[in-house]
This record gives sequence, C-alpha cells and structure tokens, in this order.
Amino acid sequence: MVLTVPLIQCVDLTKRFNGEAVVDQVSLSLQSGEILSILGPSGCGKTTTLRLIAGFEGVDEGEIQIRGRVVSSIETQVPPERRNVGMVIQEYALFPHLRVAQNILFGLRDRSGGGANHRLAELLELVSLTGLEHRYPHELSGGQQQRVALARTLAPRPVTVLLDEPFSNLDSTMRADLRLEVENILRESGTAAIFVTHDREEAFAIADRVAVMRQGRVDQIDTPEVLYHNPTTRFVAGISGISNFLSGITRGERVDTEIGQFSWENNGLNFPQGTPVDLLVRLDDFQLVPDPEGKSEVVSREFRGDEVILSASLPSGEILRCRRHHYSTIPIGTRVSMFPTRPTPFVVFRKPSA
Repeated sequence: MVLTVPLIQCVDLTKRFNGEAVVDQVSLSLQSGEILSILGPSGCGKTTTLRLIAGFEGVDEGEIQIRGRVVSSIETQVPPERRNVGMVIQEYALFPHLRVAQNILFGLRDRSGGGANHRLAELLELVSLTGLEHRYPHELSGGQQQRVALARTLAPRPVTVLLDEPFSNLDSTMRADLRLEVENILRESGTAAIFVTHDREEAFAIADRVAVMRQGRVDQIDTPEVLYHNPTTRFVAGISGISNFLSGITRGERVDTEIGQFSWENNGLNFPQGTPVDLLVRLDDFQLVPDPEGKSEVVSREFRGDEVILSASLPSGEILRCRRHHYSTIPIGTRVSMFPTRPTPFVVFRKPSA
C-alpha cells in the first residue's frame, strides 16, 4: 500500500497572543485536490490557523509541513512568498487602478510574453470572465470581483488556496451562487483549498471534510455527513445542525425515555447501566401524527416556505422540534404522538451535572 504525503500537515499548532493560546494544539492535514473547511464561531482561532499556514504568523509550538517540508516550527519560519500558498480574503484586495487582466497577472512573476497571455486566457475562461478583462474592479459585481481575486490567486499555480470568509460581504442569494462557482473552479483546476467560515451551510456544501473549532481547539474533523449524524461532542452537535436533546436512562443497548425505548450509539464511550443521558434528536428523527390520545402537544409552528418546523411539548415539559412538509396543516394546540424515523441508533451524551 502506497502512503501519500499530505499536501499540508499541521501538528500540534499553538499560537499565543498576550500569553493566551488562541490556537491550542491544533492538528489537521490537507490532501491533494481536497477542500477542507474550518468551521467555528468568531474568535475560535480559525483565521489565526489560516494565517499560520500562510506564514503571516509564526508558531509558538508545533510545526507545519508543506509537501513534507517543514515551513513553520520554533526553529524554522519560511516567509509567505516562498511557501507557494495563495490566499483569498473577505475584502478581495483588488487594485482599483488596474484592469481585470492586470489584477490577475499581478500574481505572476513574468507578467509579459506569450506564457502570461496564455495563462490569462486560461484563467478568464476558468472563472467565466472572458470578455471582461479590460474592465476596472468598480465596473464589476461583487461576485465578479471575487472571481477576479480567485483567478489572481490561482495564476501562479499555488500548492493550495486559503480562503478566509470569502463570501461574507455578499447577500444570501449571491453567496450561494458564488459558493457553487468557487467550488467548481477549485475542482476543475484540481486545486486543494482550506476554507474558513462560521456558516455551517457553506462549510457542509463545499467541503470534503470539516474541522470544527472551539476556543482554539479542534473538536472533530470528519465528513459533513459524519459530523451531522455522529458528532462526538455537544458543541459539534449544535454547530452541525439544529439539535434537540431528549432525556433518558441507559438500559443495556437501549435508552428509556418518556416517549419510548430506543437503541443508541456509544460514540466510543461506555455508559454503565442506569446512566442519565441525553439523546441527540435532529429535526427529521421523529414524525408527529395527530392523535387525540397523544401524550404531546404542538406548542409552536414556524412556516419557512419550504418546510414547517413544529415544536411539541412532552409530558415532562421538554420540547422537541420536528420538520414537516411545507403543506403541513397541523395547528398549534394539536395533541400528537411521536414516532421515530431515524434509520440508525441515536447518538447519546452523558447528561450534564446539575
């Protein structure tokens, strides 16, 4: 079996500001052609991690390797311009006095001659800007400006592209469209990328794997599907999707709850018989059925256009939120019974101490 060296390997990265670790023992890797997203709230250390990889900051502990070569450690700090890593930031940083073609070619050392012109034509076609090369940035839409910034970053054929919240300045519709365009550009060019965002939908839509960060540390790295269905911490469960928690008690391979007994995943943990736990319940894990004898009652209804979210109060007062089709007509006050629809065992977490 041939083992490939990761394109980028980060091992136990730590970075401190004023004595406080904003990046704390972070380890992650990026494979050739892969898109990795770093997902987390503001202040969790995701942008600092990106800056460490780019070489804009030096590590206090740990090391970074690019194609097996150490570029950051206590002893080594290769400058950004010698790492062959491209970076796209929120503000695009286009030169307002330069035309599209000049902005794109700025990233090339040799900006003249047939080679540069050929590369420019390739990039204009790649980012769908052919015919706009003579325009100035202010003559472009926000999405077109973002594509110019990406083309400029791709011009020197970097080892990888780092994207720091690149869509945050766009409205929701344009953000979704441009996200798909950027992913297609990266896939078509075969460029590996690390994409930083606080938006779960963006991270899940574009990435092969997602690293969830919290308070400077990585809680879990996995595919979007695994993060959603099998989170290893409550924080990952919450950031990966809307979460309900249903109280229960372990009984062997089952958990007793007030609405029934269900099989559960241990997530590598061994909970003894009789352990108080919380079942992670997603919006689609239960079906609500009107039932005059039902133990639960619909207490709120959110119509979202393409779906309806119903909140049902259980006998204990706990609330579970469930998704229904947009044409659902179950009104508030309806008595309901709840039936599980989850095809796999529920994920459980030990109940927090009071």
